[in-house]
Amino acid sequence: MDKKKVKKKNKKNLLSESLEDYLETILALQRTNTVARSKDIAEKLDIKRGSVTGMLKKLAKSELVNYEPYGYVTLTPEGRKIARQIELRHIFLKDFFHRILKVDEKTADRTACRMEHAMNNQTFTKFKTFLKKIDTCSYCDIEPAED
Repeated sequence: MDKKKVKKKNKKNLLSESLEDYLETILALQRTNTVARSKDIAEKLDIKRGSVTGMLKKLAKSELVNYEPYGYVTLTPEGRKIARQIELRHIFLKDFFHRILKVDEKTADRTACRMEHAMNNQTFTKFKTFLKKIDTCSYCDIEPAED
């Protein structure tokens, strides 16, 4: 494996839960506003604006966001890719908890948010495969007959 591929693979592995939340938030803001601003990020994450600056500098240093102080924030192609992976894990997990396990939506969302960060790509791929199997099962909702 060449050094560039190792570096890209390690970027995802080195991101903290908090940094992943930033990427996910920036992705959501870019969808609605085309760009993100530090005040919008702070508001959406419910943190102080000063805390955002340090995190954006870390993400910019890792080449995951384009950021200049007092300017707009956008995801780089690599940052966008990672943010989409995190978002997809969140969507699948939340759906599983809420629709399949019948957990209330708010709890399903909070639990998915915590778990999305711990799940690696291999586990997520296997989880999706499992979910497809149980979700298309025509007899999954049938309760066993009582004797």
